[in-house]
Amino acid sequence: MSAAERIQALAPVSGRRRYTDTMMRGLLLAATIVALIPLVLVIYYLIKRGVGSWGGSFFTSDPNGNFFGNPGGIRSALLGSLEIVGLATLIAIPIGVGVALYLTEYGKQSLFANVVRYFVDVMTGVPSIVFGLFIFIVLVLAHVGGNFTAWKGSVALSLLMLPIVVRSAEVVLLLVPSELREAALALGAPRWRVVFRVVLPTALPGLVTGSLLAIARGMGETAPLLFTTAGAFGLTFSLSQQMNALPLQIYNDILSPRNVVVDRAWGAALALVTLVLILNVVARVASQRSRMA
Repeated sequence: MSAAERIQALAPVSGRRRYTDTMMRGLLLAATIVALIPLVLVIYYLIKRGVGSWGGSFFTSDPNGNFFGNPGGIRSALLGSLEIVGLATLIAIPIGVGVALYLTEYGKQSLFANVVRYFVDVMTGVPSIVFGLFIFIVLVLAHVGGNFTAWKGSVALSLLMLPIVVRSAEVVLLLVPSELREAALALGAPRWRVVFRVVLPTALPGLVTGSLLAIARGMGETAPLLFTTAGAFGLTFSLSQQMNALPLQIYNDILSPRNVVVDRAWGAALALVTLVLILNVVARVASQRSRMA
């Protein structure tokens, strides 16, 4: 213990400071409780209304559109979400990590790199419906590759995920010690080999964490899909056709006057939240491992 710490430990604490500390702790605790109330209520209602729909053929049948009887399950919506988000991931993550590598390894503080950072920050704050409208005008109305198709929804989601990947990857890459780069360059390795053999393997756990968070963000978006995929009841694995997705299924079901269809919307919402929760848990585990390493 240093001399300053010993003096501070021996110095008496005034009653006013104790009172202020207690009051601020109480305010922070109250604010935390207030913030947790909506979250707890959302989870409670999702479980209460959604678990009851998870029986029978809920995950193994498709919506059939029948107004009477069994309305079907969410198989096409679940698999469609995985397909659309999977293609969006293949688009956004390589481009995002590549942009982050340029910003950290080559551009650094140049004028062009700062301009790129500025526009990435702007894209982070753009509402998701704007990306959907952009793809709707550029690709859907122009009849590029058909009208409403699943791959256009993937492109819209990739635009939404891209700035998240770029910013998170840039932060992680900046944490790689400069000594590792300098040692590899001193041994005569070219810059590209240093990037692929030293920088990327070192930052891999953090890159995985940022990518999973971006995927979780794209998984629950509805607006871009409304303008690009239009939805479909039947199961299809072709990204060049209309495709169902969990957000679209929830949106359509919640508008139905039938209680059984609304119950399916609650079940689909619970399934969507569960998927996002799993992705966030995996991201947390990867983040903890990267810190331990």
